[in-house]
Amino acid sequence: MITLAAADFRAALPNGGRLLGLDLGTKTIGTALCDAGWTFASPAALIRRRKFMQDKAELAAVIAAQHVAGIVLGLPLNLDGSESPRSQSTRAFARNIADLGPILLWDERWSTVAVERVMIEQDMSRAKRAERIDSLAAAHILQAAIDALVQG
Repeated sequence: MITLAAADFRAALPNGGRLLGLDLGTKTIGTALCDAGWTFASPAALIRRRKFMQDKAELAAVIAAQHVAGIVLGLPLNLDGSESPRSQSTRAFARNIADLGPILLWDERWSTVAVERVMIEQDMSRAKRAERIDSLAAAHILQAAIDALVQG
């Protein structure tokens, strides 16, 4: 199941469970995990993209090891809310990993900008920001989604 609706995703997970947040990039996949009670999201491992089947196998290993019930995948939309070529690429990725569990596509506009601002405020070097931004963006996306899931 792939959905844009938090209510449908929540209904697919009646017993809650850990969620995996993904920030899909062309070179890396930032990951984040939340607790089974959907309280807080934390950055997790950064996956360096290789061939799709290798990326999928690495995601499947994380899902199995962490007992993940569902996936929240950042959907890159244009500022006006319309879809872009990257949105279509993300939707294709979602279709290709749909057998790993229910997927919630979550609007990720501003997630990277918000995370980068915080890192700059913390006086983090450019090199450290580059190393951590994707997983922190995944945590930002996942936190926004779990907040909506809990409230709705």
